[in-house]
Amino acid sequence: MSASLIPPLIDENVQTLNQLNQLLGSVSTQDYQRPLGAKATQTLGKHVRHIIEHYQTLLDACAASPESATFDYEQRQREAVLETQPSCAQSRVEALQAGLSALAAMPHNTPLTLSYPVETGVAISEMNNALPLPTTLGRELAFLTSHSIHHMALLGLLCAQLDIVLPTHFGVHPSTLRYWAQQRFAS
Repeated sequence: MSASLIPPLIDENVQTLNQLNQLLGSVSTQDYQRPLGAKATQTLGKHVRHIIEHYQTLLDACAASPESATFDYEQRQREAVLETQPSCAQSRVEALQAGLSALAAMPHNTPLTLSYPVETGVAISEMNNALPLPTTLGRELAFLTSHSIHHMALLGLLCAQLDIVLPTHFGVHPSTLRYWAQQRFAS
């Protein structure tokens, strides 16, 4: 199949990251790091870092082996600076957007392998049981949009605790935005 199916998937991810960048450009470092939630274990920064590192995992795999990448979303860098410094996270988001755009020439069905660790009842030190799951670039881009939006919805709840006002579409999946637009058109 042609590569023409990848640009809309990339565009959804770039738009999602644009929303994230808007938050990063408006949040103070103090609020970004502030412990929130019932157990004070959540921060805006932790969710942002988590989102960024998932994108970085896929991009690194595609750069290393563009036609047969193997990757594991659980084996991320977990860079503390991304969860403590919104300006660093913002710079990384911009780099991710450029990296995503560079994937535009790849076919959507480019084969990839997701290495997915599973428990086997063996001691963790002896555990090397990862399922090699066949996937494609298009499928992983669709996953990243949904994964990011999920965390952004959580970010929205955390921002509400801090009285940070976000755009009404923040953390809303592109499919929901399309549905809302169809409903307005149908009215």
